[in-house]
Amino acid sequence: MDFAHSPKVQGLVDQLEAFIDSEILPRARPWREAALQGQYPEFIAEVQNKAKDEGLWNLAIPNLPSDAPGERLTNAEFAPLAEMMGRFMGAPKAFNCHAPDVPNMIMMADAVTSSQRQLWLDPLLNGNVQSAFAMTEPSVASSDATNIQTTIKQDGNDFIVSGRKWYISGAKAASFHLVMGVSDDDAAPDRRHSVIIVPADSPGVRFVRPTPFLGFSEPGAPAWEIAFEDVRVPAENLLGESGDGFILGQTRLGPARVHHCMRAIGHCETLIELMQMRASERTAFGKNISEYDSIQHMIARSRIEIEQARLLTWSCAWMLDQEGFKSARQHVSMIKVAVAHAYQSIADRAMQIFGAMGGSDDTPIRDAFSWARALRIFDGPDEVHLRQIYRLEPKPSKPLAASPQILKPSA
Repeated sequence: MDFAHSPKVQGLVDQLEAFIDSEILPRARPWREAALQGQYPEFIAEVQNKAKDEGLWNLAIPNLPSDAPGERLTNAEFAPLAEMMGRFMGAPKAFNCHAPDVPNMIMMADAVTSSQRQLWLDPLLNGNVQSAFAMTEPSVASSDATNIQTTIKQDGNDFIVSGRKWYISGAKAASFHLVMGVSDDDAAPDRRHSVIIVPADSPGVRFVRPTPFLGFSEPGAPAWEIAFEDVRVPAENLLGESGDGFILGQTRLGPARVHHCMRAIGHCETLIELMQMRASERTAFGKNISEYDSIQHMIARSRIEIEQARLLTWSCAWMLDQEGFKSARQHVSMIKVAVAHAYQSIADRAMQIFGAMGGSDDTPIRDAFSWARALRIFDGPDEVHLRQIYRLEPKPSKPLAASPQILKPSA
């Protein structure tokens, strides 16, 4: 397992860093003002066109179609780039490397028909539209996907989609929704569900309300609650085969969780920079606060947690590339828990060092704390992933009493 960047990746790292310094950071204030309204800035298309021209486009899709624009980087190759993009909330959009579109594109790339690709995937790959993934539901514990109640029932040459979803990122801005629902009540539990492409302007698609989390909405992709009220969709909009819902979901969720972790680590680096700056500028009780042990310990612990989270995430990305999601399941769950906890702890320390200002709109700390807390629930809560980690842990093959080399026999 070698984490040294190849010349190709190092070149992209240098190129991306220069692009962020020249095109994004100088516009940080209007970018953040737009983000506070749940939007991308008006100049986002201009920045995207420049990123395309420089080849910094579609960097996060290992299974990118051969004739599509972009680099076909592995998860491990994309890791340092995702981290850099994550240092500034909303920045991944400039490179078409943002959620929920990237995991949606990964899922679709392996399953679309030629007509579906032309209608839905290619516009996503070109950055012309946005998409949403509608899975979570308000009435059930969606961490157990077998609980999903939305139905996708065939009616002649159409499917009828009925149900309610919520906390659907980017739903209002999306041109289409990838909806997961029950298509066959009598099939095996892992074959009951399907995914279907539902155009956002279809009759019966009703946007109920926005669903921010602790007052926070993702820049440009606020979450919404949606009602699908007997929405009629052509049968050719079914993604993959009937019953492929869980397979498609696994294809999507593995990279999605890894990318969230990569970006979170980048944002943690920004938080440490802010802590250092704040500590060096503030004086209390006759001393610069950076001289107090408590402040030094906060920053030192944050550095330890970032390095641990980074190495665990890179290891997981490498394992995904080498062996696929099934073999990397335990590692995916481990980073999902570890990174979210580190992110929340670091955001909490940053807020403490900044004081009241840390909870205001003046800094990104409040957003970081809210988003970190959300990540402990979204894409599976901590408890689900801890259960998965335990279940995948190798169990002893013999009783502890039969291991004299470990235990000293009792007298």
